[in-house]
Amino acid sequence: MSYRIIQCGASLSFPDAHDFLAAASDAGEGVALIGRDAGQAWLRGIEGAAERPFIAIELDTECLGIHTGDDDGPANVVGFARFRLGDDAPTALVELVKKPYTDAAAVQAARAAFEAAGLKVAVCNDFPGRIVNRLVRPYYNAALRRLDEGLATAADMDKTLCLGLGYPEGPISLLTRTGLHHHYRVSRALYEALGQEAYAPARRAQVGWARRPKDAP
Repeated sequence: MSYRIIQCGASLSFPDAHDFLAAASDAGEGVALIGRDAGQAWLRGIEGAAERPFIAIELDTECLGIHTGDDDGPANVVGFARFRLGDDAPTALVELVKKPYTDAAAVQAARAAFEAAGLKVAVCNDFPGRIVNRLVRPYYNAALRRLDEGLATAADMDKTLCLGLGYPEGPISLLTRTGLHHHYRVSRALYEALGQEAYAPARRAQVGWARRPKDAP
């Protein structure tokens, strides 16, 4: 599936060179809107939008429906987000977001474009934060709260989870290394969208946000 890329500011999913970017063509049939302003670019209009096999809008934590509408909208538009934890490089996982009215052919066309570049695609419905963030952010907040309560030292908590559950890295070490302020930003967005206490940023994440680097997004 051929596609073109429209760059819409800095991208969380593709901050550096990647085969997906290199394979794009100005004459491509599909369209990938990449960058923080991808949603705004869609709202400004895409030439020949209705005839495109797919249009993929890069998302952060927001719902696709903010850009396309909830109850009806263009059947060939999908959202996508490549999972990335803080300052770490993005993973190979692309979460592809569809609405109830999204055409299955558009989902398949977008999936094929991402997979041809060596990425792994998981399709999900339109919820804030999508799959991974919805699952892991409460876990990270819980670990930070147990640390605040004095259940164990950071080193012992990480060791317990690594040895007991086989995790390659404990949550405290991981969040410290990748940036507590990034966890705060994502967790806060989910808490504001969903109102569920598990997503409320833990105290240490709040401190991390207050002391974030001056050039942090």
